[in-house]
Amino acid sequence: MSPDVPVPPTPDTPPGDDTPDWSLETRAITSGRPAGQRALAPTLWASTTYMTASVDEGRRMATDPREACFYTRYGNPTVRAFEDAVAELEGAEASRAFASGMGAISAVVLGLCSAGDHIVAQEQLYGGTQLLLQSACPRFGIDVTFVDGTRPGAFAEAIRPGKTMLVLAETPANPKLGIVDLDELGAINGPITVVDSTFAPPLIQRPLDHGVALSLHSATKSIAGHNDATLGVVSGSRELLDWLWGFAVLQGANASPFDAMNGLRGIRTLGVRLERQCATAAVLAAELEAHAAVASVSYPGLASHPQHELAARQMTRPGGLLTFDLRGGLEAGRTFVESCRLARLATSLGGPETLVTHPASTTHVGLLPEELAAAGIGPGTVRVSVGLEEPEDLLADLVAAARAAQAAAS
Repeated sequence: MSPDVPVPPTPDTPPGDDTPDWSLETRAITSGRPAGQRALAPTLWASTTYMTASVDEGRRMATDPREACFYTRYGNPTVRAFEDAVAELEGAEASRAFASGMGAISAVVLGLCSAGDHIVAQEQLYGGTQLLLQSACPRFGIDVTFVDGTRPGAFAEAIRPGKTMLVLAETPANPKLGIVDLDELGAINGPITVVDSTFAPPLIQRPLDHGVALSLHSATKSIAGHNDATLGVVSGSRELLDWLWGFAVLQGANASPFDAMNGLRGIRTLGVRLERQCATAAVLAAELEAHAAVASVSYPGLASHPQHELAARQMTRPGGLLTFDLRGGLEAGRTFVESCRLARLATSLGGPETLVTHPASTTHVGLLPEELAAAGIGPGTVRVSVGLEEPEDLLADLVAAARAAQAAAS
């Protein structure tokens, strides 16, 4: 481009190849910073379009998946910085950001599959993903088989040679935190393997290290981490990501530069946030497991979790979420979430505030009773996304809510 056309700096390939000894926690602070940029805070490039010096240059820019200075639906310097930061943390060749987690999963499913293709997916999924597979895929002639993702061999057994295009897993799974064996998933040959790792950010779990082809996040959650950015991101090989870029340009679910800026800011504190949230979650899980109002607690850090040892092998920490079932069904569940004073009744996760969610009435409200049962969700199921509050204050709040639920159910 001629020097008289102003162009913002664009990130080089993800840095870090020359810093192999830096921890991921350190790289979260250094990643996604464009070469030559002196500003320490993420820079917002709000322009939707950029000048080109010639017709030939415009043609090149319109067809280059790495171009960030053509038109924001194709790419944007701020969004690219966020993508490069995630790619470095994931250990990926490339990442692509979307307007939301559902924008990301929709691009993967509809961008990689065609009529006549087959998908193997686990039963334990976020409700939006499950509805996409159940309602949209059949309309496009895409067949889906659901399996118990926690059962060894379940994915491989359901593959149809020559027909299965995607194998889709979510681990830890929403909301009961079932764990899928990533090594087993990564060993599958033929279909493209995809893991929604939203509940375990890259500092906790990196599916690509286990041979999985694509790692996906609703970056709205822990990655951005402040309840002020709506983002999705997919990471993997440059070949697959370039293909997804072409579909994303047509799909139009591109990430907002403002949200990408907030997402990159969130990445800077990801390490310290996860450390606090995971430590507090472990305390809450142990205390609630012993409470008379609670029938069972699902938390990968507890020895009682069915995949506790598997989680310890493939996750650096058990995560900042826990889910439990209250005795007394719907009335107990309703009373618990409505009795919390410090924890907030809201959907989403990974932010500074602790959030309590009633999955059957929110995140999975569109599922049939038998589908809820297959996902392990009952009327008394409550999910807790642990925030940054003082653990003692939070524990007192949840114990008081458990007592109220116990009284309501008696």
